[in-house]
Amino acid sequence: MLMTRTTLHSHEKSTLAPYGFRSESSQGRKHTQSEARYRTPFQRDRDRILHTTAFRRLEYKTQVFVNTEGDYYRTRLTHTLEVAQLGRTIARALGANEDLVEAICLAHDLGHPPFGHSGERTLDELLVKHGGFDHNKQSLRIVTQIEKRYPNFVGLNLTWEVREGIVKHETEYDKTNARHYNPDLRGHVEAQIANAADELAYCAHDLDDGLRSGLLRSHQLSTLALWQRVRASIAWESDDLEELTRHCMIRRLIGLETRDLVSSTNTAMETSGSSTASDIQRLDHNVVTWSPELSRENQEVRAFLLENLYRHPRVARMAARADTIIGDLFNAYIKNPERLPSSTGEHVQARGLERTVCDYIAGMTDRFALEEHAKIKGDTVSMQNTIGAI
Repeated sequence: MLMTRTTLHSHEKSTLAPYGFRSESSQGRKHTQSEARYRTPFQRDRDRILHTTAFRRLEYKTQVFVNTEGDYYRTRLTHTLEVAQLGRTIARALGANEDLVEAICLAHDLGHPPFGHSGERTLDELLVKHGGFDHNKQSLRIVTQIEKRYPNFVGLNLTWEVREGIVKHETEYDKTNARHYNPDLRGHVEAQIANAADELAYCAHDLDDGLRSGLLRSHQLSTLALWQRVRASIAWESDDLEELTRHCMIRRLIGLETRDLVSSTNTAMETSGSSTASDIQRLDHNVVTWSPELSRENQEVRAFLLENLYRHPRVARMAARADTIIGDLFNAYIKNPERLPSSTGEHVQARGLERTVCDYIAGMTDRFALEEHAKIKGDTVSMQNTIGAI
């Protein structure tokens, strides 16, 4: 039996919850294209995102630890894959559209510059007079303007719903700006699931990486209600956290979070009285949510990570280094645009020099930024030696 697009549409109708978004009901693409025979529009969007240059670059972009810190810490790529896996699990349990959730999850961090949030803050400060920088907006620009895959238009020509989900991505550290994408409406349930999956993933794996690195110690977590709950679930009483125990703890934490989220969201759905995808978007609150108790515990964990991991002296040193590197690169390219690749020439005319430089730096991996910075500083030292010799 062949699973054609028509068959897949019929499968969605029979298996999705009433509020799950049917790909057949999509508002479509900006540029008309014939649809794939064996994929739904959202499956096709997922595949387009996977094949972008921006997606491949995530392998060498910082999550918390810079790529040079070691091979076992999360990168933007592994984080993105974990978010997509969690998103699909949650969507399947709730009867939402897994393919739409997965496409949004895979695209949600495409716009992140090198060196994580430190790099983002630095670029935002450098571009303060030129529109600033925000990785959510940059993710949308990548899929609508920067990636060039087709002869007749720029961007990936994704469906409206995937683009809307990217724009309405929002977590504790990511704030949405949905201008041009129904800003008065909430994200559809699939967008809300992607947001929750992102929060769940980064809390769990930042704890894991923090403990692996030694920057966090298990005894520091003993005051956290969520950690106490996880400890009790496996009857672990020691303060000596071995590797297998850490793996077990993180698994239990993710399982606990996922079960609570699915159960609480299901209750919120029933209480809301919503019967369609558009009903969900018109509500004055998100329906994808944890229980009040776990929401408080998650906030406690986020505050702990901010204070003890993200502001740890070792991470702070990396952030300061990142600030210097990106600042030096930006100023060098602005002062000497001929350093930019020749392919950026047309963009300078269309976007302006500052935004073109920003796009170029934002697309760099950590290691490429380090290499470029070394070249620039080497050129500066060489010039200084030359001037000193005259």
